[in-house]
Amino acid sequence: MCVQGVRKREMSEEVGASRSPSSAAGGQVPFLHEELCDCDSVPAKCKCPAAPSSPVPDNPQLQSRASLDSIIGEGCRIQVSVILPVHNSECWLDECLKSVVEQDFEGTMELSAFNDASKDDVMMPQRVRLQYEAAIQHSNSIIGCQVRREPLDSTERYTRWINNLTPGQLLTQVFTSHGPTVIMPTWFCSREWFCHVGKFDEGGKGVPEDLLFFYDHIRKGGGVFRVDQCLLQYRYHPQAATHSVLEILWKSSPLELADGEEEMETIWNHRVRFLEDRALKHWTSFTIWNAGKQGRKLYRSLSPANQKKVAAFCDVDENKIAKGFYTYQESKERRKPQIPIQHFKDATPPFIICVKLDLTGGGFEENLATLDLKEGLDYYHFN
Repeated sequence: MCVQGVRKREMSEEVGASRSPSSAAGGQVPFLHEELCDCDSVPAKCKCPAAPSSPVPDNPQLQSRASLDSIIGEGCRIQVSVILPVHNSECWLDECLKSVVEQDFEGTMELSAFNDASKDDVMMPQRVRLQYEAAIQHSNSIIGCQVRREPLDSTERYTRWINNLTPGQLLTQVFTSHGPTVIMPTWFCSREWFCHVGKFDEGGKGVPEDLLFFYDHIRKGGGVFRVDQCLLQYRYHPQAATHSVLEILWKSSPLELADGEEEMETIWNHRVRFLEDRALKHWTSFTIWNAGKQGRKLYRSLSPANQKKVAAFCDVDENKIAKGFYTYQESKERRKPQIPIQHFKDATPPFIICVKLDLTGGGFEENLATLDLKEGLDYYHFN
């Protein structure tokens, strides 16, 4: 299946029904065709043709659901589905649709358009073909690709991160604030695997659906693979739902500010829990690299058991190091924990690094390289 935008709605919903614009959306996400199912234990096997659906009298919603179930059964003959959620995108819709029509993929392909919240990104002609071939080889993986940002000078640091992660970093850098290491607008995966991972979480405003789906994908043993060619023009514009949290923070209304902070805290908490589940449970102790605001926030967000594993903070700031320790005043313990603050050269790995990449003119990266550590074994980024 290939989704232009986000495939967050049930395929059993009425095609063309109005959708809320509150959810994030991006570019086409392709999927190989298999049976759509609710099974969460093992991937479903396609059972074509589907059994005829019984009529559902006097209930138009159920009638459309039953009718579409039949269509899905027939659609198992289609090799690739392109799912296109659109919302307020008249300026770019023609270009977006043209990019789907001009794919050089020679198999069978279908397009379904939904009124949602997409930015209407543009696929390169070879996208479906190349990602389809990769998905055949990596059937349990989310397949991504490199992107070209439009406008070119928007989110430059983020775009460099998207395009330059190594194959190993596609799995080791899943904890960062950037989110999924292959960005959702580039996703391509088999419908069978999509069904195995489960539905998108439609819990409402503030729920990071794509991030939670990506985490569930990793938990269930899924891989991450990127086709190292630019196959998507990834459009940026201020009205995009993807940027709604930042827009809220720029507003002056106290209520809107609180809403934005709540959304960001929700994402932060999901990231911390995923870090604890995937990395920290395997370590008996570790050092937090950054004795400043972000490092202290991570410490406070950890479970009590993982707080006790923190051997030290480390930093390069002499003023922070001179303080000697950080006192966790919010602790419920009678004797407040005091965690040492060390220079990074004196600290003991493994590290959880709370320093943003690509922001220090290479200074941080050079310091890290001097320690001759292995990412994914001796440290993880949580910037």
